[in-house]
Amino acid sequence: MRWLQTVPELPEVETVRRGLERQTQGMNIARVEVRRARAVAFPPDPSLFCLALSGCCIVRWRRRGKYLLADLRDQDGQSAGCWGVHLRMTGQFLWIAASAQMPTQAADKQDPAAQRATQPRERDMEQAPSQERLVLNTVGAAEAEAQQYRQVQSTEPGPHTRVRFWSSGGDELRFIDTRSFAQMWWVPANRPIEQVITGLARLGPEPFDPAFNAAHLQQRLRGSSRAIKSALLDQSLVAGVGNIYADESLFAAGINPHTPAGRLNTQALERLRAALVEILQASIGAGGTTFSDFRDLTGTNGNYGGEASVYRRSGQPCRRCGAPILRDRLGGRSTHWCSQCQR
Repeated sequence: MRWLQTVPELPEVETVRRGLERQTQGMNIARVEVRRARAVAFPPDPSLFCLALSGCCIVRWRRRGKYLLADLRDQDGQSAGCWGVHLRMTGQFLWIAASAQMPTQAADKQDPAAQRATQPRERDMEQAPSQERLVLNTVGAAEAEAQQYRQVQSTEPGPHTRVRFWSSGGDELRFIDTRSFAQMWWVPANRPIEQVITGLARLGPEPFDPAFNAAHLQQRLRGSSRAIKSALLDQSLVAGVGNIYADESLFAAGINPHTPAGRLNTQALERLRAALVEILQASIGAGGTTFSDFRDLTGTNGNYGGEASVYRRSGQPCRRCGAPILRDRLGGRSTHWCSQCQR
């Protein structure tokens, strides 16, 4: 069975944010190249995006829901606005250290056999330090993976490279997106960020925000007949939660995903809130899930997938009671649960 691609959720986006913060905080952006215009949602003219970011310093990276936000500073130390990113389904950043980049113009002139002899072998790349590993293991067809590996060997951009950013020291931050749904924005310093990245205005509280509590859930869900699983996917109720962690948190709280949201009492809603926070924290600690297509800046997938209780375990025994995990579609989304543990 081939599973549909999974959208990165809060833990995956937070993992990417932490990687960007480690690698690029204080980075002076020397040059920007947009290779696919639709990757930039604002400004409408991609050349203005390049012009706005060039010469800026990345002060810090923030996350709001599934959005990544970089605060920028100009050469005079003044605010230069904000750089926003949404990964959507397959957006990925890849860090290529200047020391790892290989000269390609001379290589292009070599005999093909000699060129193959000078290229690094796969096992040599695997043994390289993580910050210089250029492994991009994009989930997909074997040929797509082969193309990405060939791209890595030469460090030349492949067909899915959308935007490139160079530091003043020659390092490159490359943005790759196989499905081309990801978007970037530059928000001028004199404009409210929600006016440009309009999706931010619709987001509810973060799961770790004290404002996300049983009282908030009860107030928002009162009288609602929609399934609690569908409600959890509503970004205006809670920001950043998607299919994987909705299934997992409902199992941990012992709540059937089909339960009408308005029927849950305060105690059940508090169990659900606590379960969601605990599971999200565990997944962040594991670097995200293996199920989604996201990769961190070194091309590494997360480790949470092996710990999942119900997600993508349909037909397998429940880890708690042994009953088979069930699966159906709810609100157009694949849903997994245990009929014995989730009443």
